[in-house]
Amino acid sequence: MQLLKDRILKDGIVKDGDVLKVDSFLNHQIDVRLLRQIGKEFRRLFADCEINKILTIESSGIGIACIAAEEFDNIPVVFAKKNQTKNIAHDVHRGKVESFTHGKTYDVIVSKDFLGKGDKVLIIDDFLAKGNALVCLSEMVKNSGAELVGAGIVIEKGYQEGGKIIRDLGIRLESLAIIDSMNENEIIFR
Repeated sequence: MQLLKDRILKDGIVKDGDVLKVDSFLNHQIDVRLLRQIGKEFRRLFADCEINKILTIESSGIGIACIAAEEFDNIPVVFAKKNQTKNIAHDVHRGKVESFTHGKTYDVIVSKDFLGKGDKVLIIDDFLAKGNALVCLSEMVKNSGAELVGAGIVIEKGYQEGGKIIRDLGIRLESLAIIDSMNENEIIFR
């Protein structure tokens, strides 16, 4: 998606530790017009699929998933929570996610009330690096009895193993911008 790549080149900042900061437009301050185009692109890429639910993970994927859901005829968005709260019943799907960015492992949950048989699920997230979050969410979908239709990723770090892991699992993966390499001076897209 050229619009996204142009924005990454203009406003993305590569930091030490292999981190790409896109928080000025994607995951802290949000450019809603750009997200609308991202949502339209996910709709175009998955136009051949029957989808009745979008699944993401707290927190950066939520805004992206909500805008995309509007393009899929306002289907519900479910997000895996990183903390159990008193108002979530004990009947949940559980998983563990190691965050590349935060260097931390999270226990994540999704209420069984919102993910189960009959659901045709598209997973959407902002980044794919090592694939931990996507593997966890796909296992939650499988264990719930729902059908995983595919995964839409805004930015994939193509030089890390996450994309290969997901594709080797047979999951349809559509990434809008795949980065082959990056450093403080340049970002190279596939």
